[in-house]
Amino acid sequence: MLLLLTAIGSVAVLWLFTKWQRTKKYWADRNVPYIPPHPLLGNLTFLLKQNPDPLWSSVRKRVSPSFTGAKLRAIHKHFVDKSRELVKRIKIEMESNKCVNLRMMFTDFTTDVVGLTAFGVRGDATLTGQSPLRDVTRGFMKFNYLRGLSWACIFFFPELVDVFGFSFFPKSATNFFTKLFKQVVKERGGYNVCIGQNKDFLDVLRSIKQDSDKNNQEMPENILIAQAAAMLQGGFDTTGSALTFCTYELAHSPHYQEIIYDELLQNKDKILNGNPDAEVFHEMKYLNAALKETLRKYMSMGWIDRVASTDYQIDENLTIKAGTPVYVNAGGMHYDPEYYPDPEKFDPDRFLPENEKNLTPFTYMPFGEGPRFCLGKRFGVQNATCALAYIILNYKIVAKPNSHLPREVEIEKKSLFFVPGEYLYVDFVPRDV
Repeated sequence: MLLLLTAIGSVAVLWLFTKWQRTKKYWADRNVPYIPPHPLLGNLTFLLKQNPDPLWSSVRKRVSPSFTGAKLRAIHKHFVDKSRELVKRIKIEMESNKCVNLRMMFTDFTTDVVGLTAFGVRGDATLTGQSPLRDVTRGFMKFNYLRGLSWACIFFFPELVDVFGFSFFPKSATNFFTKLFKQVVKERGGYNVCIGQNKDFLDVLRSIKQDSDKNNQEMPENILIAQAAAMLQGGFDTTGSALTFCTYELAHSPHYQEIIYDELLQNKDKILNGNPDAEVFHEMKYLNAALKETLRKYMSMGWIDRVASTDYQIDENLTIKAGTPVYVNAGGMHYDPEYYPDPEKFDPDRFLPENEKNLTPFTYMPFGEGPRFCLGKRFGVQNATCALAYIILNYKIVAKPNSHLPREVEIEKKSLFFVPGEYLYVDFVPRDV
């Protein structure tokens, strides 16, 4: 018996050793640069698991019309109104505290914008820092090692998620948001009333539920709540962080800030006293270039994941098999000096129209590429450029003495997203407008 067990054990060890040798040399045999794998963890072995999601695809098709040009033009007035409130908030903060916590102020602002435009929920967080929805997003912004472990398991070891009850968002914030979501749906008459033309993202979700019920298709409410939470997360924190980084960079790059200010002066009366449309801000090349350069340096997520739909031959040694997940190191390309010389430098000139056309295709992907690019791209850009325009037209942004240079800013290590890991402050000096 002992001899048999020894033989079985030896065969198992030999099999594992042989398999390990093949696995270890997989990329080397195909002349592909690689990081040597760990014997137990490999190179994130979860990436070899296919994760088809037809439900996600179906919901995405229904949600896409929420971000058309016509829809964005209709809600642009909310971007303007909240941007004007943002200018007032800065005045209040500077007079009372002599400093402004950039990320908290900007996420107060973006929470209000997403709440109003996506869910019809009005809030005063831009002015006061407080609202029911802001309580939710403030919970979304809290990071600790347990939440970091949760996110790691969701993406790297999904089989452990249900075992330990991990979730993407903190439980308390999720419960509060669920309650708020159901309350707003109830105020609109639930899922069974005639919805008519979709006014906002919440109406789109109600329509999806209504159509699914009519066709006897399963559409649990928690799926809709998850979509709403994802919309909130993607809409408030990514734009809030981009505004934070852009403002901080401009404080340390007064030359570019003044160029943007001169651009804004050409439309001063329309912006300050009228109802400027999105095209006014879209035509300001340096304003948009500064935001694009910010998104190059501070991409919300440093990688893009895709699944090969068919076998794709790279060369005679390498073929990506259909169903294989592929992760693109977009953040690495954004910092590759071959594509962006002196990549640590904040240089909006890279994205001026005459220079942008010379960029190597697919080396700039802050919103992804292809049919699965970020649906909220235009929403976020339009919101951010509007806010920056009002701030720069009303205030000169000045770096605080002895503050960290942008390249020295600490990044949050326990977050999936690329967000500041420290409070960032600047001085806002009123301009003579």
